[in-house]
Amino acid sequence: MGLVQTWRWFGPNDPVALQEIRQAGATGVVTALHQIPVGEAWSVEEIRTRKAAIEADGLTWLVAESVPVHEEIKKRTGDYRRWIENYKRTVQNLGRSGVTVVCYNFMPVLDWVRTDLRVVFRDGSITTKFEADIFAAFDLFILNRPGAEKDYSEADGDRIRRLYEGMSEADKDRLTQTVLLGLPGSLEAYSLERLRTAIGEYEGMRAPALRENLQEFLKDIIPVAEESGVRMAIHPDDPPWQILGLPRIVTDSDDLDEILSVSNSPAHGITLCTGSYGAKHSNDLVDMATRFAHRIAFVHLRNVSRTERGDFLEENHLEGDVDMPGVMRAILVEQKRRESEGGRDIPFRPDHGHLMQPDAQKHGIYPGYSLFGRMRGLAELRGLELGIRRSMNL
Repeated sequence: MGLVQTWRWFGPNDPVALQEIRQAGATGVVTALHQIPVGEAWSVEEIRTRKAAIEADGLTWLVAESVPVHEEIKKRTGDYRRWIENYKRTVQNLGRSGVTVVCYNFMPVLDWVRTDLRVVFRDGSITTKFEADIFAAFDLFILNRPGAEKDYSEADGDRIRRLYEGMSEADKDRLTQTVLLGLPGSLEAYSLERLRTAIGEYEGMRAPALRENLQEFLKDIIPVAEESGVRMAIHPDDPPWQILGLPRIVTDSDDLDEILSVSNSPAHGITLCTGSYGAKHSNDLVDMATRFAHRIAFVHLRNVSRTERGDFLEENHLEGDVDMPGVMRAILVEQKRRESEGGRDIPFRPDHGHLMQPDAQKHGIYPGYSLFGRMRGLAELRGLELGIRRSMNL
C-alpha cells in the first residue's frame, strides 16, 4: 500500500478535466461544492451528484476541500448558531456519502495571500511569491487600513513609503487585484471598501479570542464528525502570521498543540501543508510531520524558498527550504504504522504548481492550479515516495 495520490479539482468549470487528472496518475479527487453559498448546508443529493460525476471518470472523491467556515462563526456574532448547525449537516451528509475527510481553515477574512502571481521562475515557468514590504505598501497606502501604521516601526514605515512612491500606477493596480483575488473555485473577489468593512468587523479581536471561538466551534463539530466517520483536518494560515491587523492562530507547533488539546477524538486532525507552515522561518517541517503524525488526516506537499523577513517564493516541489524527503519519510513511517493497525491511508496532493507553456493555452487557470506544473509535482513526489519506501523497506 502507498499514500493516496489526489488532485484538487474545482468542479465542472475547472479547465483541468477529470480525465487529465486520471492520466496524471492521481486516483483521488479533492473538491468542494463551490456553487453553494458559504454557510448553507450541502445536501446529500448534491454531494452524491458530484461524487457520481467523479466516479464516472474512474476516480474517487476522498476529501472535501474546503467546507468554508462562515465569518460569523469565527466572530461568534449574528446567526453563527445557524451556520454551525448547517455545518454539522454538511459533515453528516459527506460522511453518509463516503467523503471522509474535510479540510477547512479558520483564517479571518482572507484565505491565502500573495503579492505577485506572475513571477517568471528561473526555468521560464510562472510562479507566485509574497513580499512583506510590498504587502505592507498595500496595507498602508492602497487599502489605507485605519490604524495600520501602528503595526510598523517608524523605520519600516519610511522604507515602505519610499517603495510605494516608486511603484507605477500599473504596479499598484496589479498588486490590488492580486490581493483581492477570490478563492479558487468561487472567484469571488473583494473590493477595497468591502475588505475594509470585513476587517473592521474584527476590530479589537486578538488571537486569544479567535482561538477561543475556534475551540467552541470544534466542540460542536468534532462529535458530529466522529459519529459520521469524518476526519476534520484544519489547514494552517497562509501566510502563517498576522496580516492586516487580523489574528492568525494556526501558524506553528505551539498553535497545533493548543488546537489539538481540545479533543483526542480521531475525528480531530490536521492538514499538514508544507508550503504554508514552511513559509515561517522557524518552522521545522520534518519535526512537525513526525510530532503530529498521528493527527495528520491530509497532506499538501509544496515547497518554498523563504527569508527571515517574511518573503517567500513558491518553488518546484523538491526544491526550496522545506526538506521534502524528510517530510515524506515521516509520513511514510506513519502510513506504515496505520497499515499495521488497520487504519486509514493518508491522502496527499501536490499543492500548487508552476504555470508551464502548455498550460498557457488553457483559459481560466487559477494561479498555482495548472495541469502540467502539478503533474510534474505529482510525478516527482510519487518517485520520492517509491525511493524512500524501497530504501527503508516500508
